[in-house]
Amino acid sequence: MAVFTEISDEDRNSIAAAYGMTSLSSVIGIADGDRETTYLFRTAEGELIVTLFENGAEPLDLERAFATMETLNNSGIPCPKPTRTIDGDATFRAAGRLGAVVSFVSGSSTNDPTPGKCKSLGSLMARIHMTLQGGKKRSLNELPAGPLHGALIPSNVFFLGDDVSGVINFRLRHDDVLISEIADVLVGWASLPSGALEEQKARAILAGYESVRLLTEAETAALPAFVLASAASRYARANDKTYLLDAAIRAFESVRFGAVVGKTEPSPA
Repeated sequence: MAVFTEISDEDRNSIAAAYGMTSLSSVIGIADGDRETTYLFRTAEGELIVTLFENGAEPLDLERAFATMETLNNSGIPCPKPTRTIDGDATFRAAGRLGAVVSFVSGSSTNDPTPGKCKSLGSLMARIHMTLQGGKKRSLNELPAGPLHGALIPSNVFFLGDDVSGVINFRLRHDDVLISEIADVLVGWASLPSGALEEQKARAILAGYESVRLLTEAETAALPAFVLASAASRYARANDKTYLLDAAIRAFESVRFGAVVGKTEPSPA
């Protein structure tokens, strides 16, 4: 990971002018991400994260991500606060790159979450689902559907202690059945090297989620299949074809045979 695009003094001044930043005291490059360059701007308005996208970013995608973060911020969900230009735009161009600015989020990510962190993550995921649904209940084949974060991987979630302090990277936000993201989080945060789900972490994720929103009977029944699909996708992306089938089946069995679900009562609708 590295800073890919160096910005000149002229670039810094143009960014500061576009956003009405005053008293720019320092600009620090952050090695964070493999498809973007990130800088920390320290200004009189506070610490701001300036991101230059190396490829694959479109203004419409970033506008949608900004709208999502604004909705979540207004509901008290911890995520970066989008900063628009003085003209009200979500993006700018500098050093030949499309860029965006958001507020700094405290905390750090983890690759070895405690059950407490898993429970906090589950709760936050449910809050995101409920907030983005906006009170509108939709379903696809009897499974509740709506907007998802789309990338609740460890590098996109920050913690202070066991509490989630911020969720970043809303560029992959999309609509799907809610249970698909729940399955992705279970596989991404609770998988053991064998492919099976670590029971305490997986239960904590679901307990946190259901402290906000109870799974329906249809979701509980469908969860094993979605976990199987998510695990297969995870190992396929990692090019780990040798153990792909065995690992995916172990993840499926962790849920199918009650090691993870079963203690809480699903809601009837």
